[in-house]
Amino acid sequence: MVAKKTVLGRGLGALIEDADVKPGASVNEIPISQIETNPFQPREKFDDVALEELADSIRELGIIQPITVRQTAANKYQLITGERRFRASIRVGLKKIPAYIRKADDQAMLELALVENIQREDLDAIEVAISYQRLIEECKLTQESMSERVGKKRSTISNYLRLLKLPAEIQAGIRNNELSMGHARALINIEDRERQLVIFNKVLRAGLSVRQTEQLVKGNKTKPKKPVKGTIEKSDQYDKLKDQLSRFFSTPVDFNRNQYGKGNIIIPFTTDADLERIIGILDQLDK
Repeated sequence: MVAKKTVLGRGLGALIEDADVKPGASVNEIPISQIETNPFQPREKFDDVALEELADSIRELGIIQPITVRQTAANKYQLITGERRFRASIRVGLKKIPAYIRKADDQAMLELALVENIQREDLDAIEVAISYQRLIEECKLTQESMSERVGKKRSTISNYLRLLKLPAEIQAGIRNNELSMGHARALINIEDRERQLVIFNKVLRAGLSVRQTEQLVKGNKTKPKKPVKGTIEKSDQYDKLKDQLSRFFSTPVDFNRNQYGKGNIIIPFTTDADLERIIGILDQLDK
């Protein structure tokens, strides 16, 4: 059997003292009741179907790969890696589980949990981005040092971090597998939030490919519109018209408009009776 290539860059030993599992390392049978989960684990959701499949495998074949723990007190342990195996073993009803015991402080635990999380195949792009962000903020890593830790290019890390600048609606679309990383990278290039959401919804409705999305984004990079001719631009003209409308409605009328000439006339009211009075004036105009 060909061993899988590690994707942790410098390996777990870069994060935890004596963390690498060496040939001949002893495996301990530890009571599951003495093990607690890793409080630094960034993963919040575990697929129930996948857990049940793993539980079925454990029932038939047992634990093939031991979990890794650290000892926190006498007969007390904390998970470092292998939470899926740990949870599936509980489902099976195992009383003990094979484990390697390693040394790790809280900082190393957090780093390892985040790095291990990044390497999972079923992570969505936003989960990866959040893990990178936590490594920067909580573990005080630079993008360069993080690149060495996780074995990824700095440009790759930067692209993931940029996803966190997308509107929440688009981030949710990525987490729900409605958008791929390629779609998201195309949408990032749109500076205007409203246009991002408009194109995002078009992509979902039409089921556009990444290439089609890129073309749509490119086609929507139009020049800003010029102010509409004939719009009221001088402040004294605004003030004069506002005064006229304010006297007419007996309330301080205001304007809210953008640089393209579009906007709203705001007629405030203070009570229900005041609102009915204004509606009455408008009704008279309609007649």
